[in-house]
Amino acid sequence: MNIQDELDNFREIIDLELKKTLDVDKSYQKNIYESMDYSLFTGGKRLRPIMNLKSCQMFSGEFEQSIPYAIAIEMIHTYSLIHDDLPPMDDDDTRRGRPTNHKVFGEDMAILAGDGLLNLAFETVLRYIDKREENISFRKAIRALKEISEYSGVNGMIGGQVVDIQDDRETMTKDKLIFMYEKKTAALFQGALVSGAIVAGANDDEIEIIRDFGYKLGMAYQIRDDILDFEEDIAIGKLTYLNFYDLDKAEEKVEEYSRDAILILDKLDNRDTNFFKSLTKELVSRTI
Repeated sequence: MNIQDELDNFREIIDLELKKTLDVDKSYQKNIYESMDYSLFTGGKRLRPIMNLKSCQMFSGEFEQSIPYAIAIEMIHTYSLIHDDLPPMDDDDTRRGRPTNHKVFGEDMAILAGDGLLNLAFETVLRYIDKREENISFRKAIRALKEISEYSGVNGMIGGQVVDIQDDRETMTKDKLIFMYEKKTAALFQGALVSGAIVAGANDDEIEIIRDFGYKLGMAYQIRDDILDFEEDIAIGKLTYLNFYDLDKAEEKVEEYSRDAILILDKLDNRDTNFFKSLTKELVSRTI
């Protein structure tokens, strides 16, 4: 399998579906759609929605039924980035080489764009459920949506953001930092993978295996980010894993988490896990 070709193919699918979702009569609220569109299409990797679709495909043989969930996850991820960049949060002027949303549209519109994407995420899934009511299992559909909402809420991503903004060098501990990474990064990985599995009809044991895989991959991914951004983070005084451990220890931890992630996939002995094994290796060995 050529992992990059697969990622590119699914990224194109997701981009197309996102454009369809935003292709509505914009009328007087045109500005908010422009603001949402600006942040949705900034060259993101689309990792989380790709994980959702590939998880669904792994357990069912097809991915189309999970497209609304994948789109919702990308909208939630993007809203969190818009709000993260705001002056009361991280106060960033650029993201992926472009001015951040509030620098282009203003802080007021950036806040509303984030709110709009969060709400549109749930509208998108619920609209799909409503239209397909005779052809889908309501229990599966709602259970998948529940997983996404919990992983992105105050006990998930938002909870991690709380620790991120309220703790500094004096109050941050190793345990708090790990909690922050679990909630702010690994949680959306888990939500994406688990929701895709549920939509596909995976059994409870399989769902818990893919949930555990998402946690390990998310932690490895975040610590790899810390290693790659080491010098930049030092310059701006950002608290990361490397405030508590040296580079060698961080590299060891990435290897440990990624090795565990691949071993977890081996428990799915009747499923084709090659994509996720290749993805794990790709993400933890990246240099940018």
